[in-house]
Amino acid sequence: MDLKLDSEELNTCVHCGLCLPHCPTFRITGEEALSPRGRIRLMQEIQTNDQMVTKEALASFETCIQCRGCEPACPSGVPYGSLIEQTRKTLVQENRILPRWQRIPYHVLTRPRLLRFLSRLLTIANKVHLIPKRFAIPKNIPFFNKPLIPSGTDVYLFTGCVMDAWQRETHQAGKRVLEHLGFGVTPTGDRVPCCGALHTHAGLGTKAQEIAENVINSLSDNERPILVDSAGCGAALKDYGHLLGTEEALAFSSRIFDIHEWVEKHIETFAVSSKLSLRVAIQDPCHLRHVQRSHRAVRNVLEPFVDEVIELNDDGLCCGAGGAFSIFQPDLASKARDQKIAVINEKQCDVVASANPGCSMHLQQGGIDIRHPMDIIDEAISLKTIPSDL
Repeated sequence: MDLKLDSEELNTCVHCGLCLPHCPTFRITGEEALSPRGRIRLMQEIQTNDQMVTKEALASFETCIQCRGCEPACPSGVPYGSLIEQTRKTLVQENRILPRWQRIPYHVLTRPRLLRFLSRLLTIANKVHLIPKRFAIPKNIPFFNKPLIPSGTDVYLFTGCVMDAWQRETHQAGKRVLEHLGFGVTPTGDRVPCCGALHTHAGLGTKAQEIAENVINSLSDNERPILVDSAGCGAALKDYGHLLGTEEALAFSSRIFDIHEWVEKHIETFAVSSKLSLRVAIQDPCHLRHVQRSHRAVRNVLEPFVDEVIELNDDGLCCGAGGAFSIFQPDLASKARDQKIAVINEKQCDVVASANPGCSMHLQQGGIDIRHPMDIIDEAISLKTIPSDL
């Protein structure tokens, strides 16, 4: 079967095994087929040697969290992320994985009014204990959200889908931080309801491309920067050049900044009068650390505002959220979360900071007190800082 993989990319892997300690599913199971090296071997056997796509092979590809923690560890620079995305895309097109009933939630993500309506129903179902605890559904999904009011045209704030429906308060916090720094903010809102990240991970590549084209067209009226407070969305938006393969998409991606990158450049606008009495442990979302490689900015923007920033020292091991992974693979997701929680519990911290909604919801289900860095900074700026020009 032709998985439609680039042969040069596929053969970059020398099967050295240096990726193994960084793969959460391999660490959980110890199974070679559930490691990056093992999955690439299966890709090679299927595409190059025309081996059958067995149930075991499908299970191997379906159970990849796509954290891409293997990529920084790889001495050969294997583009594992693009390989697994293309493999899943081909298998979805051949109806080998992701049955049609599992695709229904992805259609909802591009329909903001429907998403908000279903979120309200989910809130009610969650309160009457109809949602199994193993699913990473937050307890505090708002029934109604305060509107995000534009305050200027200096920058866009990308609001997206699930995060806007479930964690809009974090968008509000990020917007206030940017305004404190002197920037007028335009929330993208319903005209850009989704970035397509979850579609790409699921193998719905054609739909992801359609979404990407809509995002670019909707935000092409000017060249203002686009700031993103969700690590997964930011990684997807920065990858539009690869996803679409056009100069226009590459130019668009150059306008994307993780919000912490942007704040880091301008943080000296405010002088800190005192700090919040918090010891904050940093949980690096995989797509901020392994894909965007901009995780250091989170530390740099938090340090002026809290007593201490604590490193987990686990090389950014995945927490198991993986977008929709925790829904479709709850057992593996829970075991990966247990590994992360064990590392967190070794530290005496007051709160954990995570810059991705999926990670925060998944870890919250495991009993972790977790907040977005923008929420922490917003509290610090509003209570503990004064403008430097006063």
